[in-house]
Order: sequence, then structure tokens, then C-alpha cells
Amino acid sequence: MNMNKRSLIWLIILLVLAVCGTIALRAQTINEVLRPPKGAKVAIIVFEDLECPDCARAAPLVLEAAKTYKLPVVRYDFPLPSHLWSFDAAVMARYFTNKSAELGVAFREYIFQHQPEITGANAMDEAAQKQRLRAMAEKFSQEHKTTLPFVIDPQGKLAAAVRADRDLGTRIGIEHTPTLYVVNNSRSGRPFIEVVDRSQLFQLIDQMKSEAGM
Repeated sequence: MNMNKRSLIWLIILLVLAVCGTIALRAQTINEVLRPPKGAKVAIIVFEDLECPDCARAAPLVLEAAKTYKLPVVRYDFPLPSHLWSFDAAVMARYFTNKSAELGVAFREYIFQHQPEITGANAMDEAAQKQRLRAMAEKFSQEHKTTLPFVIDPQGKLAAAVRADRDLGTRIGIEHTPTLYVVNNSRSGRPFIEVVDRSQLFQLIDQMKSEAGM
């Protein structure tokens, strides 16, 4: 066997090993992420973008399901590159979440409700959209009798957490928002189901509860 053939074979072997390693890492990450939080048997997990209109449509249903079944909702930020203010909104949401989990959820719902006002008529005017986002956050802060500092994230920790969520979503193959899962802690059945048709959300929760022995 000449040197060129031997090199080609080794290259193919290395490529196969790299692909297998990537697949194994993705599977491991999925198994770690798509699980209920500690103490819960079943949960709803959502990767969302606060500028995404479909996320805004899904949010009330997710809250209704969580309240009906008394399930935790685990939210991951997945701001899409094409959205001009979604990353900033996610940072703000984490700021309010640090004050209280309930306040963070309330801010997310508030932003979903006011998406059209923030985006405005000119979808390409990034500066104006971010100004309107800031004004909306200040209004929310006043209504909830809390404070919103001029610099929300001076050390960049909140932004880093948003990027970590986005990177995590990328590693497990998230491509769109919202991406919604019902997950359980079963080790023998299906640990998670992606909710493709949201009209089936309650049915899928019933299935996962049954598999989790609830």
C-alpha cells in the first residue's frame, strides 16, 4: 500500500471517529438537558426567543399547562441571530429573574404581549427597537415597584448565561423557536417528547405522567 492510500485511510478513520464523538457528545448533552429539575417527575422545557411571535403565541399555553398539571417550566434562552433585540431582552429577563423567579416569568410574558410595540413599523431600525425595549422594561419595573439600573449587566454575567443557553441549544440541535419538550425522569421509557403540534400538549403531558408512574 502506497503512502497516499495509507494517508487516505487514516483520514477516513479520523473523520469517522470525530463524527462518532460528536454524536456521542450530543446524545450525552441531550440526556443531561432534557430531564426534569431535581424533585420533579415531569416538566416542560422550552427554548424561546423573546422577539419570536410564535413563542409569544405558545407562552400562554405553556403557562396554562404548567398551572393545570402543577409542573415546573424550565426556560432556555435561544435568541435568534435575525432578531435585533431578543438578546438584550433575554439579559433583562435574567436580571428580573435574579430578583425573583416569578418576576422573571412576568417580564417574559410582558415582553411577549408587547412585541409589536417594541419592533415598531420599521423592522430594520435596531437602535429604535432597543430604545423601545428599554422603555418597556422601565415601565414594567415601575409597575412592579422594583428598580432597573442604567447598566443592567456591568460584569457581563447575564449575557454570558444567555450565550451559554444558546450554545447548549445549538449542541442538542435546536434550530427554531419555540422548541418545546415534555420530559420525565423515567429510565425505561421515553425521557422526553418534542411537542411538534401544540394542540397535543396536554395529551403528551398525560402520556409522560403515566410513563413516570404519576
